[in-house]
Amino acid sequence: MVLATGLVFPATLLILLPLNVAIGVASGLILWGGTLALLWLSSPVITVDSRLLAVGNARLERSFIASVESLSGEQARHAKGPGAHGRAWLCLRPWVHPVVKITLSDPEDPTPYWLVSSRTPDLLKSALEKN
Repeated sequence: MVLATGLVFPATLLILLPLNVAIGVASGLILWGGTLALLWLSSPVITVDSRLLAVGNARLERSFIASVESLSGEQARHAKGPGAHGRAWLCLRPWVHPVVKITLSDPEDPTPYWLVSSRTPDLLKSALEKN
């Protein structure tokens, strides 16, 4: 995504260079930096403590976690696409391929599982399996 946001700079230059070179370069750099900042700030943070799992703004009590699976490769692709349940809660980033599937045990919740993108799925899995 960082490389893709790099296209903001030349696009800005194409628009503003005919008016003024300095304004074009400055605007391009400012817009590119702002785009990177928005990506960074909008990225969901995953935290695990003794009581809760937090993914972005969503919270899940760890007592409702039945099982945790770390998926990568073809398994992750299948879980994110054709194998996904319609009621599953998803926090996926297209540029992060591995996922963690967190199956829920709450009989009151219609959500069967959470599927969360993670660059370190084994680390997240081990953190959730610790009591």
